[in-house]
Amino acid sequence: MRHPTVVILSAGMGSRLGRPHPKAMTPLGAGQTIFSRQLGIFRRFQLPVIVVVGFKKDLIMEADTRVLFAYNADFDTTNTSKSLLCALENIYDKDVLWINGDVVFDGSVIQRMLRADGSLVAVNEAPVGREEVKYSLDVEGRLDAISKNVPHPLGEALGINYLEAAHLETFKQMLRAVGDGDYFEKAMEHLITTYAPVFRPFRVSGKACIEVDFEVDLKQARKMVARWDRQDREK
Repeated sequence: MRHPTVVILSAGMGSRLGRPHPKAMTPLGAGQTIFSRQLGIFRRFQLPVIVVVGFKKDLIMEADTRVLFAYNADFDTTNTSKSLLCALENIYDKDVLWINGDVVFDGSVIQRMLRADGSLVAVNEAPVGREEVKYSLDVEGRLDAISKNVPHPLGEALGINYLEAAHLETFKQMLRAVGDGDYFEKAMEHLITTYAPVFRPFRVSGKACIEVDFEVDLKQARKMVARWDRQDREK
């Protein structure tokens, strides 16, 4: 089983959900927040974690003092590309698994990803709207596009990504090169188009992962967590 360094991106303001705190601190029920649930899963596999904070950073940093934090001081003027770079600048010669701080997922997703090979992007094959990050594949089954504006998308990229150490330094260069307002997917596309199509799709069931952007997503996430916890108790 692989042993990457994990980066959780929790610097953003989460304005679409409309809460007075970072989205990572949103309650899921049974004493869990999105943040605490993510950490619990990564600790289950004994993975080192770096959390990138920004908006109301103290709320996250005080919630758990056992992890390392990186601070994006420009969280209000930059996007996820620069938040991810804040963490990766301190990582060398390591596989990296990074995840958006608003993704709720079952632990089996991470377990399967750690047992897989190669650099991966968690995806589904569901219908997508304007706001979802989309993807398409080349003839060899590797990602050739990932953004909100893919012409003929195959589904949604879910915000859980795995990069092998061999490509890390090149990816850092791509993150430095993109604009302050760009998502990290822009750097992934640059890596794909200028270096190599390094990412393979890692297919995830719609019942195993959800990104919480809006109230309807949060309601669904809470139902999913309750089901997963019940299944764990019944094992």
